[in-house]
Amino acid sequence: MTSSERLLEGELISKLQELKYSYREDICDRATLEANFREKFQQLNHVKLTDEEFARLLEEIVTPDVFTAAQTLRTLNSFIREDGTPLNYTLVNLDDWCKNSFEVVNQLRINTDYSHHRFDVVLLINGVPVVQIELKTLGINPRRAIEQVVDYKNDPGNGFTRTLLCFIQVFVVSNRDSTYYFANNNTRHFSFNADERFLPIYQYAAPDNTKITGLDEFAEAFLAKCALGQMISRYMVLVASEQKLMMMRPYQIYAVRNIVKCIDENSGNGYIWHTTGSGKTLTSFKASTLLKANSAIEKCLFVVDRKDLDRQTREEFNRFQEGCVEQNTNTGELVRRMVSDEASDKVIVCTIQKLGLALDEGSRRNKNREKRGLYARHFSRMHGFVRGLG
Repeated sequence: MTSSERLLEGELISKLQELKYSYREDICDRATLEANFREKFQQLNHVKLTDEEFARLLEEIVTPDVFTAAQTLRTLNSFIREDGTPLNYTLVNLDDWCKNSFEVVNQLRINTDYSHHRFDVVLLINGVPVVQIELKTLGINPRRAIEQVVDYKNDPGNGFTRTLLCFIQVFVVSNRDSTYYFANNNTRHFSFNADERFLPIYQYAAPDNTKITGLDEFAEAFLAKCALGQMISRYMVLVASEQKLMMMRPYQIYAVRNIVKCIDENSGNGYIWHTTGSGKTLTSFKASTLLKANSAIEKCLFVVDRKDLDRQTREEFNRFQEGCVEQNTNTGELVRRMVSDEASDKVIVCTIQKLGLALDEGSRRNKNREKRGLYARHFSRMHGFVRGLG
């Protein structure tokens, strides 16, 4: 590492300390990384593991499959202790990611049987490595750092497949003036060439779409503790059908935030205007997912104006999350879902024509199904999206 890269590394660590990260100079290798993770795990789950139990826990959670590791990071898991009793645990505080421990380490050396890499800066949430930052001196294109990350991951037996680094969710590369980020993924979704043909990389942006390229500004906007926690927990999508991690683009994130805020504040209707091919369905899916978790909202309707969009939207939603929505084969099935209290019926995709029939209390289809007024009562506590053309 050149002196200018060391200076850049020191400046970034200072910035992260300003953002209330704890600088852990003592975490420098695999052993100290695992010891710190063990301490945080035991605190979070109110448990004391034996050495044998901790070794078996690591064996169970460390995986070369990035998608499986990402799922483990985000869910409640189970572990059988030595006495046969189950331990239900999480790796991080899933209810409030802001309340986790946020730490920064640098020059972390992870030695495995075939790999001896040193990592510039790594960010830990509750002891779990989630972000790796690769720095280059000013004047060197950050794409060199991207190629370096890909090369590291392609090494046989590397630390990303055999240690806690399997939980890395996001890579950041920067030469101080130009900063990019991209999601971790399995090999088939993680190749890179000079044309960026296979690896989607992003620059973060402000709400007015002004690019945030400087490393300090990026740290304040993207790496601040709660911002990073929300980015990983809310604004990354695990595409089940492709076993792939996907980053939402900045404009999609701001759209989702504004949708949720509009509903939370009950501030009336609004619209999100994205161009063709810019990910309107993903924006709506993520907003629906967040609204689904809100107990104050009974239903979330995604309304389209024709049958082919109905099918396309359902397929896309279920691509992002298997079994997310089901087909409404007829108006009666739509009515059943609208009045159902089942969690699986909370998000509904339908055409505006079928919704009109379902809400028509005077129609022959509905007279004998429910008492008059039932639809109006339920619809008053529903929130919906209308998908326009394009």
